[in-house]
Amino acid sequence: MLLKGEDRIATRKVVVIGAGGHAKVIIDILLADPSIEIAGCTSRQQNRMCAGVPVLGDDSILPELYYQGVRHAFIAIGDNRMRYKLSLQTAAIGFQPVNAVSPRAYVAQSASLGAGIAVMPGAVINAEASIMDYAIINTNASVDHECEIGRFCHIAPGSALSGNVKVGEGSFLGTGTSVIDGISIGSWTTVGAGSTVVRPLPSDCVAYGVPAKVIRQTPKP
Repeated sequence: MLLKGEDRIATRKVVVIGAGGHAKVIIDILLADPSIEIAGCTSRQQNRMCAGVPVLGDDSILPELYYQGVRHAFIAIGDNRMRYKLSLQTAAIGFQPVNAVSPRAYVAQSASLGAGIAVMPGAVINAEASIMDYAIINTNASVDHECEIGRFCHIAPGSALSGNVKVGEGSFLGTGTSVIDGISIGSWTTVGAGSTVVRPLPSDCVAYGVPAKVIRQTPKP
């Protein structure tokens, strides 16, 4: 029976897929969410624990976990292409993605957040920005007003995106990347750490430098 003034919080059992450094940050964020109970992690490594959470086995145990009543998953893998593949696998089993949004991040009320996203401590997501499914806004990254961050993107620590920037699906902006106002970056493009993007970048390429220039094209995922 609840005491007067208490609210019952429905908890969701979540399996964290991955047990590396990225997963440790995700676990720290999820542990701060009273609506989430972490069932454990999966990993191909032989770790027994990850940030105090048990490693239950590799990804082959996911169907069994779902059968046991774990209905939600978070894919704690920083690599965009691997996160994309795992999103298809977990969806096929039936898992629903959850978000990991740090209480020490700032997210504007008018911002739009997809599913399965990570927003790390110190990150800022400003007015009317859109963060789509399975994207990562990493530590101290800044996404300004009306930016659009596509599915499976990774905006690495310390990156700064001015307003109205559009980043296509699966693109990776390395640590400390700066992007000026109104720039578009294509899908599945990698921008090297410390780069400054002052002109639009196409899809499926690697670019870096100040200003950032396309170095080579890359195959589609």
